[in-house]
Amino acid sequence: MRIVLFLLLILLSGFSFGQVEIYFPPAQDQWETQSPEELGWCTDSISALLNFLDKNDTRAFLLLKDGRIVLEEYFHNFEQDSFWYWASAGKTLTAFLTGLSQEYGFLDIQDPTSEYLGNWTIVPEEKEDLITIWHQLTMTTGLNDGTNNLDCTDPTCLEYLADAGTRWSYHNAPYTLISQVIEESTHQNYNSFTRNELMNKIGGSGLWVQLEYNRVFFSSARTMARFGTLILANGEWDGVHIMEDKEYFRSMITPSQDINESYGYLWWLNGQDRIMVPGLQNVFNQSLCPPAPDDMVAAMGKNSQLLNVVPSEGLVMVRMGESPSELPVSFDLQNGIWEYLNDIICLPSNQEEDMKTSSSIYPNPVIDVIRLEVEPNVISGRVEVYNLQGQLIFRQSYNSIQPNVTLPIEMNAGVYLISLVDQDGIHLFQEKFQKI
Repeated sequence: MRIVLFLLLILLSGFSFGQVEIYFPPAQDQWETQSPEELGWCTDSISALLNFLDKNDTRAFLLLKDGRIVLEEYFHNFEQDSFWYWASAGKTLTAFLTGLSQEYGFLDIQDPTSEYLGNWTIVPEEKEDLITIWHQLTMTTGLNDGTNNLDCTDPTCLEYLADAGTRWSYHNAPYTLISQVIEESTHQNYNSFTRNELMNKIGGSGLWVQLEYNRVFFSSARTMARFGTLILANGEWDGVHIMEDKEYFRSMITPSQDINESYGYLWWLNGQDRIMVPGLQNVFNQSLCPPAPDDMVAAMGKNSQLLNVVPSEGLVMVRMGESPSELPVSFDLQNGIWEYLNDIICLPSNQEEDMKTSSSIYPNPVIDVIRLEVEPNVISGRVEVYNLQGQLIFRQSYNSIQPNVTLPIEMNAGVYLISLVDQDGIHLFQEKFQKI
Protein backbone atom coordinates (compact mmCIF):
# COMPACT_ATOMS: atom_id res chain seq x y z
CA MET A 1 0.00 0.00 0.00
CA ARG A 2 1.29 3.46 -0.87
CA ILE A 3 1.54 6.04 1.90
CA VAL A 4 0.75 9.54 0.65
CA LEU A 5 1.82 12.31 2.98
CA PHE A 6 0.36 15.76 2.34
CA LEU A 7 2.35 18.55 3.98
CA LEU A 8 0.26 21.74 4.08
CA LEU A 9 2.71 24.51 4.71
CA ILE A 10 0.29 26.87 6.48
CA LEU A 11 -0.29 27.48 10.16
CA LEU A 12 -3.47 25.91 11.51
CA SER A 13 -4.75 26.10 15.05
CA GLY A 14 -4.83 23.12 17.35
CA PHE A 15 -1.46 21.64 16.38
CA SER A 16 1.87 21.79 18.14
CA PHE A 17 5.21 20.47 17.00
CA GLY A 18 7.86 18.93 19.22
CA GLN A 19 11.24 20.62 19.23
CA VAL A 20 14.43 18.80 20.13
CA GLU A 21 15.74 20.23 23.40
CA ILE A 22 19.49 20.50 23.85
CA TYR A 23 20.98 19.75 27.24
CA PHE A 24 23.59 22.22 28.52
CA PRO A 25 25.99 20.90 31.17
CA PRO A 26 26.47 23.11 34.24
CA ALA A 27 29.80 24.79 34.91
CA GLN A 28 30.77 22.25 37.58
CA ASP A 29 30.99 19.68 34.79
CA GLN A 30 28.37 17.29 36.13
CA TRP A 31 27.43 16.14 32.67
CA GLU A 32 24.29 14.12 31.99
CA THR A 33 24.73 10.97 29.95
CA GLN A 34 22.57 8.84 27.72
CA SER A 35 23.36 5.25 26.90
CA PRO A 36 23.69 3.96 23.32
CA GLU A 37 21.09 1.32 24.23
CA GLU A 38 18.53 4.01 25.11
CA LEU A 39 19.04 5.52 21.67
CA GLY A 40 18.61 2.20 19.93
CA TRP A 41 22.14 2.23 18.55
CA CYS A 42 24.04 -0.86 17.40
CA THR A 43 26.19 -1.34 20.46
CA ASP A 44 27.99 -4.41 19.10
CA SER A 45 29.93 -2.07 16.79
CA ILE A 46 31.29 0.21 19.52
CA SER A 47 34.30 -1.98 20.34
CA ALA A 48 35.49 -1.81 16.72
CA LEU A 49 35.39 2.01 16.85
CA LEU A 50 37.35 2.09 20.10
CA ASN A 51 39.98 -0.27 18.69
CA PHE A 52 40.30 1.96 15.63
CA LEU A 53 40.71 5.07 17.79
CA ASP A 54 43.29 3.37 20.01
CA LYS A 55 45.35 2.15 17.05
CA ASN A 56 45.40 5.68 15.65
CA ASP A 57 46.94 7.28 18.76
CA THR A 58 43.75 8.85 20.06
CA ARG A 59 43.87 10.47 23.50
CA ALA A 60 40.22 11.49 23.96
CA PHE A 61 36.96 10.73 22.18
CA LEU A 62 33.50 12.08 23.01
CA LEU A 63 30.20 11.66 21.24
CA LEU A 64 27.20 13.72 22.35
CA LYS A 65 23.56 13.41 21.37
CA ASP A 66 21.49 16.57 21.93
CA GLY A 67 24.09 17.71 24.46
CA ARG A 68 24.28 14.53 26.55
CA ILE A 69 27.37 12.33 26.53
CA VAL A 70 26.80 8.96 24.89
CA LEU A 71 30.41 7.82 24.48
CA GLU A 72 33.44 9.14 26.38
CA GLU A 73 36.74 7.30 26.18
CA TYR A 74 40.32 8.20 27.08
CA PHE A 75 43.50 6.46 25.97
CA HIS A 76 47.23 6.38 26.81
CA ASN A 77 46.99 7.82 30.35
CA PHE A 78 44.88 10.75 29.16
CA GLU A 79 42.13 11.77 31.59
CA GLN A 80 38.94 13.80 31.63
CA ASP A 81 40.75 16.93 32.85
CA SER A 82 43.87 16.52 30.71
CA PHE A 83 44.67 19.42 28.40
CA TRP A 84 45.54 18.92 24.74
CA TYR A 85 46.15 21.24 21.82
CA TRP A 86 43.45 22.09 19.28
CA ALA A 87 45.93 23.07 16.55
CA SER A 88 44.00 24.44 13.56
CA ALA A 89 40.71 23.28 15.07
CA GLY A 90 41.14 26.38 17.23
CA LYS A 91 40.56 28.51 14.14
CA THR A 92 36.85 28.03 14.74
CA LEU A 93 37.18 29.65 18.17
CA THR A 94 38.75 32.65 16.47
CA ALA A 95 35.91 32.76 13.95
CA PHE A 96 33.38 32.86 16.80
CA LEU A 97 35.35 35.50 18.73
CA THR A 98 35.60 37.64 15.60
CA GLY A 99 31.82 37.53 15.30
CA LEU A 100 31.46 38.60 18.92
CA SER A 101 33.92 41.46 18.36
CA GLN A 102 31.82 42.66 15.43
CA GLU A 103 28.57 42.24 17.37
CA TYR A 104 29.96 44.37 20.21
CA GLY A 105 30.94 47.09 17.75
CA PHE A 106 34.70 46.75 18.11
CA LEU A 107 35.30 45.93 14.44
CA ASP A 108 33.64 45.23 11.12
CA ILE A 109 34.85 42.24 9.16
CA GLN A 110 34.67 44.33 5.98
CA ASP A 111 37.29 46.70 7.43
CA PRO A 112 40.81 46.58 5.95
CA THR A 113 43.15 44.71 8.26
CA SER A 114 45.61 47.60 7.97
CA GLU A 115 43.10 49.75 9.87
CA TYR A 116 44.04 47.75 12.98
CA LEU A 117 47.58 46.49 12.27
CA GLY A 118 49.06 49.33 10.21
CA ASN A 119 51.49 48.19 7.50
CA TRP A 120 51.45 44.51 8.33
CA THR A 121 52.86 43.11 5.05
CA ILE A 122 55.41 44.07 2.40
CA VAL A 123 52.59 44.18 -0.14
CA PRO A 124 52.20 47.52 -1.99
CA GLU A 125 49.91 49.72 0.06
CA GLU A 126 47.12 49.85 -2.52
CA LYS A 127 47.06 46.02 -2.57
CA GLU A 128 47.40 45.63 1.19
CA ASP A 129 44.39 47.89 1.70
CA LEU A 130 42.30 45.42 -0.33
CA ILE A 131 42.75 42.78 2.37
CA THR A 132 39.96 42.82 4.93
CA ILE A 133 39.26 40.80 8.06
CA TRP A 134 36.73 38.88 5.94
CA HIS A 135 39.56 37.74 3.66
CA GLN A 136 41.48 36.49 6.69
CA LEU A 137 38.42 34.54 7.86
CA THR A 138 37.90 32.95 4.45
CA MET A 139 41.56 32.23 3.54
CA THR A 140 41.39 34.53 0.52
CA THR A 141 43.97 37.21 1.38
CA GLY A 142 45.97 36.56 -1.81
CA LEU A 143 49.22 36.56 0.15
CA ASN A 144 51.99 34.29 -1.07
CA ASP A 145 51.68 30.79 0.39
CA GLY A 146 54.75 29.55 -1.46
CA THR A 147 57.16 30.78 1.18
CA ASN A 148 59.26 28.49 3.35
CA ASN A 149 57.33 29.29 6.53
CA LEU A 150 53.55 29.55 6.21
CA ASP A 151 53.32 30.35 9.93
CA CYS A 152 55.59 33.41 9.79
CA THR A 153 53.66 36.57 10.66
CA ASP A 154 56.58 38.97 10.17
CA PRO A 155 55.78 41.57 7.50
CA THR A 156 58.73 40.36 5.41
CA CYS A 157 57.09 36.92 5.18
CA LEU A 158 53.80 38.28 3.85
CA GLU A 159 54.21 38.88 0.14
CA TYR A 160 51.75 39.71 -2.63
CA LEU A 161 50.65 36.90 -4.93
CA ALA A 162 47.12 37.82 -6.02
CA ASP A 163 44.47 40.41 -5.26
CA ALA A 164 42.46 39.67 -2.14
CA GLY A 165 39.37 37.60 -2.84
CA THR A 166 40.62 36.04 -6.07
CA ARG A 167 42.44 33.02 -4.66
CA TRP A 168 41.80 30.53 -1.82
CA SER A 169 44.78 29.19 0.06
CA TYR A 170 45.13 27.61 3.49
CA HIS A 171 47.66 30.15 4.78
CA ASN A 172 48.19 30.07 8.52
CA ALA A 173 49.90 33.43 9.09
CA PRO A 174 47.05 35.73 7.97
CA TYR A 175 44.67 33.72 10.14
CA THR A 176 46.94 34.01 13.18
CA LEU A 177 46.97 37.78 12.88
CA ILE A 178 43.20 37.91 13.43
CA SER A 179 43.92 37.51 17.14
CA GLN A 180 46.01 40.70 17.01
CA VAL A 181 43.16 42.48 15.20
CA ILE A 182 40.84 41.46 18.05
CA GLU A 183 43.33 42.63 20.67
CA GLU A 184 43.82 45.98 18.94
CA SER A 185 40.09 46.55 18.48
CA THR A 186 38.90 45.39 21.91
CA HIS A 187 41.95 46.59 23.88
CA GLN A 188 41.90 43.24 25.65
CA ASN A 189 44.38 40.42 25.88
CA TYR A 190 43.27 37.56 23.62
CA ASN A 191 43.14 35.07 26.48
CA SER A 192 41.12 37.50 28.58
CA PHE A 193 38.65 38.13 25.77
CA THR A 194 38.28 34.39 25.14
CA ARG A 195 37.75 33.67 28.81
CA ASN A 196 35.37 36.56 29.57
CA GLU A 197 33.24 36.51 26.43
CA LEU A 198 33.11 32.79 25.67
CA MET A 199 34.58 30.23 28.04
CA ASN A 200 33.11 31.59 31.27
CA LYS A 201 29.69 31.72 29.64
CA ILE A 202 29.68 28.07 28.55
CA GLY A 203 31.52 26.64 31.56
CA GLY A 204 34.70 25.88 29.65
CA SER A 205 38.34 26.60 30.31
CA GLY A 206 41.47 26.77 28.23
CA LEU A 207 44.45 28.86 27.25
CA TRP A 208 45.99 30.29 24.10
CA VAL A 209 49.71 29.49 24.13
CA GLN A 210 52.25 31.21 21.87
CA LEU A 211 54.27 28.52 20.07
CA GLU A 212 56.74 30.30 17.82
CA TYR A 213 54.47 32.27 15.44
CA ASN A 214 51.32 30.32 16.27
CA ARG A 215 48.75 30.90 18.97
CA VAL A 216 47.46 27.45 19.89
CA PHE A 217 44.49 26.77 22.16
CA PHE A 218 44.81 24.08 24.82
CA SER A 219 41.87 22.63 26.75
CA SER A 220 40.20 19.43 27.87
CA ALA A 221 38.12 17.40 25.45
CA ARG A 222 35.01 18.36 27.41
CA THR A 223 35.65 22.05 26.79
CA MET A 224 35.83 21.33 23.09
CA ALA A 225 32.52 19.44 23.44
CA ARG A 226 31.00 22.46 25.17
CA PHE A 227 31.99 24.68 22.27
CA GLY A 228 30.49 22.13 19.88
CA THR A 229 27.26 22.17 21.86
CA LEU A 230 27.20 25.98 21.58
CA ILE A 231 27.48 25.66 17.79
CA LEU A 232 24.78 22.97 17.79
CA ALA A 233 22.51 25.43 19.64
CA ASN A 234 23.17 28.20 17.09
CA GLY A 235 25.22 30.35 19.42
CA GLU A 236 22.93 30.07 22.44
CA TRP A 237 23.69 28.52 25.82
CA ASP A 238 20.85 27.43 28.05
CA GLY A 239 18.58 30.28 26.97
CA VAL A 240 21.34 32.91 26.84
CA HIS A 241 22.34 34.36 23.46
CA ILE A 242 26.13 34.18 23.44
CA MET A 243 26.06 35.36 19.82
CA GLU A 244 22.96 37.33 18.86
CA ASP A 245 24.16 38.14 15.34
CA LYS A 246 22.50 35.23 13.56
CA GLU A 247 23.51 36.53 10.14
CA TYR A 248 27.18 36.27 11.08
CA PHE A 249 26.60 32.85 12.66
CA ARG A 250 24.90 31.58 9.50
CA SER A 251 27.67 32.97 7.30
CA MET A 252 30.30 31.35 9.51
CA ILE A 253 29.03 27.81 8.87
CA THR A 254 27.94 28.10 5.23
CA PRO A 255 30.08 28.53 2.09
CA SER A 256 31.82 31.89 2.40
CA GLN A 257 32.99 32.19 -1.20
CA ASP A 258 32.71 30.20 -4.44
CA ILE A 259 36.39 29.28 -4.80
CA ASN A 260 36.32 26.63 -2.07
CA GLU A 261 32.68 25.77 -1.41
CA SER A 262 33.64 23.59 1.55
CA TYR A 263 34.95 26.47 3.65
CA GLY A 264 33.04 28.99 5.75
CA TYR A 265 34.62 31.38 8.24
CA LEU A 266 37.48 29.09 9.35
CA TRP A 267 35.03 26.16 9.53
CA TRP A 268 35.12 23.19 7.15
CA LEU A 269 31.74 22.29 5.64
CA ASN A 270 30.48 18.90 4.56
CA GLY A 271 27.92 18.18 1.85
CA GLN A 272 29.30 20.52 -0.80
CA ASP A 273 30.03 19.45 -4.38
CA ARG A 274 33.62 20.70 -4.44
CA ILE A 275 36.53 21.08 -2.07
CA MET A 276 40.06 22.46 -2.00
CA VAL A 277 42.60 21.17 0.50
CA PRO A 278 45.61 22.75 2.22
CA GLY A 279 48.74 23.01 0.11
CA LEU A 280 47.08 22.50 -3.27
CA GLN A 281 45.28 24.69 -5.78
CA ASN A 282 43.36 21.72 -7.20
CA VAL A 283 39.58 21.58 -6.90
CA PHE A 284 38.21 18.11 -6.10
CA ASN A 285 34.66 17.16 -7.05
CA GLN A 286 33.74 15.61 -3.72
CA SER A 287 32.59 16.58 -0.25
CA LEU A 288 34.69 17.01 2.87
CA CYS A 289 33.64 13.74 4.56
CA PRO A 290 31.42 11.50 2.39
CA PRO A 291 30.56 9.04 5.22
CA ALA A 292 29.21 11.85 7.45
CA PRO A 293 25.84 13.62 7.20
CA ASP A 294 25.80 16.44 4.66
CA ASP A 295 25.10 19.16 7.21
CA MET A 296 28.16 18.39 9.34
CA VAL A 297 30.49 21.30 10.07
CA ALA A 298 34.00 20.57 11.23
CA ALA A 299 36.87 22.09 13.17
CA MET A 300 40.00 20.28 12.00
CA GLY A 301 43.59 20.55 13.17
CA LYS A 302 46.98 18.94 12.79
CA ASN A 303 47.21 15.34 13.97
CA SER A 304 43.44 15.07 13.60
CA GLN A 305 42.18 17.31 16.35
CA LEU A 306 38.51 17.13 15.43
CA LEU A 307 35.27 18.77 16.43
CA ASN A 308 32.31 17.70 14.28
CA VAL A 309 28.81 19.14 14.72
CA VAL A 310 25.79 17.59 12.98
CA PRO A 311 22.71 19.76 13.60
CA SER A 312 20.21 17.47 11.84
CA GLU A 313 21.10 14.59 14.16
CA GLY A 314 21.97 16.57 17.30
CA LEU A 315 25.48 15.13 17.33
CA VAL A 316 28.78 16.56 18.56
CA MET A 317 31.95 14.51 18.11
CA VAL A 318 35.35 15.32 19.62
CA ARG A 319 38.62 13.56 18.89
CA MET A 320 41.99 14.59 20.34
CA GLY A 321 45.33 12.87 19.94
CA GLU A 322 48.19 12.17 17.62
CA SER A 323 48.03 10.99 14.02
CA PRO A 324 50.47 9.53 11.50
CA SER A 325 49.46 12.19 8.97
CA GLU A 326 51.85 15.09 8.34
CA LEU A 327 49.17 17.26 6.74
CA PRO A 328 48.01 20.47 8.46
CA VAL A 329 44.48 19.07 8.20
CA SER A 330 43.94 15.31 7.97
CA PHE A 331 40.82 14.01 6.26
CA ASP A 332 41.43 10.26 6.35
CA LEU A 333 41.02 9.69 10.07
CA GLN A 334 37.83 11.74 10.16
CA ASN A 335 36.44 9.64 7.31
CA GLY A 336 37.42 6.47 9.13
CA ILE A 337 35.74 7.53 12.36
CA TRP A 338 32.49 8.24 10.53
CA GLU A 339 32.58 4.89 8.77
CA TYR A 340 32.63 3.26 12.20
CA LEU A 341 30.00 5.66 13.56
CA ASN A 342 27.71 4.71 10.70
CA ASP A 343 27.81 1.14 11.99
CA ILE A 344 26.73 2.42 15.41
CA ILE A 345 24.24 5.22 14.77
CA CYS A 346 21.12 5.18 12.62
CA LEU A 347 22.02 8.01 10.23
CA PRO A 348 20.86 8.75 6.69
CA SER A 349 24.44 8.32 5.47
CA ASN A 350 24.52 4.63 6.44
CA GLN A 351 21.00 3.65 5.44
CA GLU A 352 21.46 3.09 1.70
CA GLU A 353 20.88 -0.64 2.00
CA ASP A 354 17.87 -0.06 4.26
CA MET A 355 16.18 2.44 1.93
CA LYS A 356 13.89 0.01 0.13
CA THR A 357 11.38 2.67 -0.77
CA SER A 358 10.38 4.04 -4.12
CA SER A 359 10.04 7.68 -3.11
CA SER A 360 9.41 11.07 -4.61
CA ILE A 361 8.31 14.55 -3.66
CA TYR A 362 6.42 16.99 -5.83
CA PRO A 363 6.05 19.70 -6.78
CA ASN A 364 9.55 21.06 -6.23
CA PRO A 365 9.80 24.07 -5.88
CA VAL A 366 6.60 24.25 -3.85
CA ILE A 367 4.28 27.15 -3.13
CA ASP A 368 1.98 25.81 -0.43
CA VAL A 369 1.57 22.00 -0.60
CA ILE A 370 4.20 19.31 -1.02
CA ARG A 371 3.36 15.65 -1.54
CA LEU A 372 5.70 12.93 -0.36
CA GLU A 373 5.00 9.46 -1.76
CA VAL A 374 6.71 6.48 -0.18
CA GLU A 375 6.38 2.85 -1.15
CA PRO A 376 6.01 0.18 0.25
CA ASN A 377 3.80 0.58 3.30
CA VAL A 378 5.44 1.80 6.50
CA ILE A 379 3.53 0.95 9.67
CA SER A 380 4.53 4.02 11.67
CA GLY A 381 7.23 6.62 12.02
CA ARG A 382 7.73 10.36 11.73
CA VAL A 383 8.27 13.13 9.24
CA GLU A 384 10.95 15.74 9.97
CA VAL A 385 11.73 19.00 8.19
CA TYR A 386 14.98 20.91 8.75
CA ASN A 387 16.35 24.17 7.43
CA LEU A 388 19.85 24.17 5.93
CA GLN A 389 21.35 25.26 9.24
CA GLY A 390 20.13 21.92 10.62
CA GLN A 391 17.41 23.42 12.80
CA LEU A 392 14.37 21.21 13.22
CA ILE A 393 11.34 23.03 11.81
CA PHE A 394 8.88 20.37 12.83
CA ARG A 395 8.54 16.68 13.63
CA GLN A 396 5.26 14.77 13.49
CA SER A 397 4.38 11.11 13.95
CA TYR A 398 2.16 9.12 11.59
CA ASN A 399 0.80 5.58 11.38
CA SER A 400 -0.96 3.29 8.92
CA ILE A 401 -4.35 4.06 10.45
CA GLN A 402 -3.99 7.54 9.01
CA PRO A 403 -2.12 7.06 5.72
CA ASN A 404 -2.77 10.66 4.67
CA VAL A 405 -1.14 12.90 7.24
CA THR A 406 -1.47 16.66 7.16
CA LEU A 407 1.32 18.58 8.88
CA PRO A 408 0.56 22.30 9.08
CA ILE A 409 3.34 24.85 9.59
CA GLU A 410 4.16 28.42 8.65
CA MET A 411 7.37 28.55 6.64
CA ASN A 412 9.35 31.29 4.98
CA ALA A 413 10.69 30.98 1.45
CA GLY A 414 13.93 28.99 1.31
CA VAL A 415 15.48 25.56 0.91
CA TYR A 416 14.60 22.81 3.40
CA LEU A 417 15.33 19.14 3.99
CA ILE A 418 12.47 16.68 4.46
CA SER A 419 13.09 13.27 6.03
CA LEU A 420 10.86 10.24 6.57
CA VAL A 421 11.89 8.00 9.48
CA ASP A 422 10.28 4.65 10.28
CA GLN A 423 9.42 3.27 13.70
CA ASP A 424 12.92 1.77 14.07
CA GLY A 425 14.66 5.08 13.42
CA ILE A 426 15.63 4.13 9.87
CA HIS A 427 15.69 7.07 7.44
CA LEU A 428 13.65 5.81 4.50
CA PHE A 429 13.74 8.98 2.51
CA GLN A 430 15.51 12.33 2.62
CA GLU A 431 15.55 15.11 0.04
CA LYS A 432 15.90 18.86 -0.28
CA PHE A 433 13.02 21.00 -1.51
CA GLN A 434 12.51 24.69 -2.15
CA LYS A 435 9.67 26.75 -0.70
CA ILE A 436 8.86 29.78 -2.85
